[in-house]
Amino acid sequence: MRICFISAEYSPFAKTGGLGDVAAALTCNLARRGHDLRVFVPLHGQMELAGIDRHPVDFLRALTLRVGPHEFHYDVQTARVPDTDLWVYLVDCPALFDRPRIYSDAPDEHVRYLALTRAALECCQRMNFAPQVVHANDWHTALAPLLLKHAYAWDRRIFGATRSVFTIHNIGYQGVFSAGRAEDLGPGVALEALYKPDLGLGQVNPMRLGVIHADAVTTVSPSYAAEICTPEGGHGLDGDLRARGESVTGILNGVDYDEWNPAGDRYIPHNYDSSDLTGKLWNKLALLDLLRMPAAPDTPLVGMITRLTRQKGLDLLFDVLPDLLGSRDLRFIALGSGERHYEEFLQGLQQRFPGRATFYSGYSDELAHMIEAAADVFLMPSMYEPCGLNQMYSMKYGTVPVVRRTGGLADSVQHFDPATGQGTGVVFNDFDPPAARWALETALDWYGQPTLWRRLVLNGMRQDFSWDRQAAEYERLYERIMIA
Repeated sequence: MRICFISAEYSPFAKTGGLGDVAAALTCNLARRGHDLRVFVPLHGQMELAGIDRHPVDFLRALTLRVGPHEFHYDVQTARVPDTDLWVYLVDCPALFDRPRIYSDAPDEHVRYLALTRAALECCQRMNFAPQVVHANDWHTALAPLLLKHAYAWDRRIFGATRSVFTIHNIGYQGVFSAGRAEDLGPGVALEALYKPDLGLGQVNPMRLGVIHADAVTTVSPSYAAEICTPEGGHGLDGDLRARGESVTGILNGVDYDEWNPAGDRYIPHNYDSSDLTGKLWNKLALLDLLRMPAAPDTPLVGMITRLTRQKGLDLLFDVLPDLLGSRDLRFIALGSGERHYEEFLQGLQQRFPGRATFYSGYSDELAHMIEAAADVFLMPSMYEPCGLNQMYSMKYGTVPVVRRTGGLADSVQHFDPATGQGTGVVFNDFDPPAARWALETALDWYGQPTLWRRLVLNGMRQDFSWDRQAAEYERLYERIMIA
């Protein structure tokens, strides 16, 4: 199949979270399965491209793009995704993308990603590439289905048979902008094409328009697909999603086991697998030594890698973690960045419990891999979680996930039953501190029973969340909408 895939993030070139990982893993797997992909990503100013094989595209240079009343000039480069045969197209428009961060609250944020979407479609025209599917991701490129139906509908040769898929990675971010800027959707998109109730409220909602106009809407886990169709989980779009009926599906994200596998992980000093867990213990001791957190080898280490936002459940831990660190012999390490009061909480935890708690503000691939390989327990107490990847990484690394039953966490982690020996983690239901405390204490109690703990660890390591299965689900979805 011929697929045009558009994303604001793409690992390893640019990512702030799961979107970049998923975009890269899905497209690389689709390419390996023989599909013809054109992947379009912004050339962000802070991209790390040293050592990346990339080249300008001669016939995609010095191009002009109109976004409403604005005019931009851009070039396109190709860059090879490391360790693959897939090349992606980097849209080089410094006026829009040469900025300190991938996302901002600048008044032209919607213009930036409208430009990416239009550039992708117009590059398809210039390449004489007629996509059977245009796959848009999150609010940034959610307007692609609308543009196909209106701004580019005239080009029957390229887009006459094109169908659109819109994937919601996180419905909490919708890209809403003022209706006073609706002209930025032009040329080729009239006010009559927009959602009238939103205009009445003085706004344009890209994600809502993606839901309304796409031929198929997907999200990143079956449970999250059900949750976003409810008033509690839909963030105002539940009615639009329910109206789409069976056109809304949930496909659980996969894991790139070439990148996340303790048997061959290049970031960790001691590789290991389920047949011999000795390397996991050595990694734990190495990390504790590196972070100056002295502890006996059998002291439990709890890890956390997260964006520091309310969604991730940090509020549940304000009393729970200090109480546990004060009353039980354990070590805690957190990696992440985000809202200041959460950073201050974790920094305060480190100051209050020196040598027992460590917080690294920011992000480090190497430290993230080391935490997964070294920790005994991985903590994800999310308020909501569209899919989540770290709980799946954790299981592969023999690190027991402690998660709340929501979204992809509910779909990927089964609560362990000591009586039967079945299950892969600790799962709690209520979004409150007592439930989070119960879950952590349960994990620590089970950790104190070596035979039981080993069974739980090996159950997780034997799970298969590879992209091979998930990519096949996207193939079937593409095929269904192409013949509909």
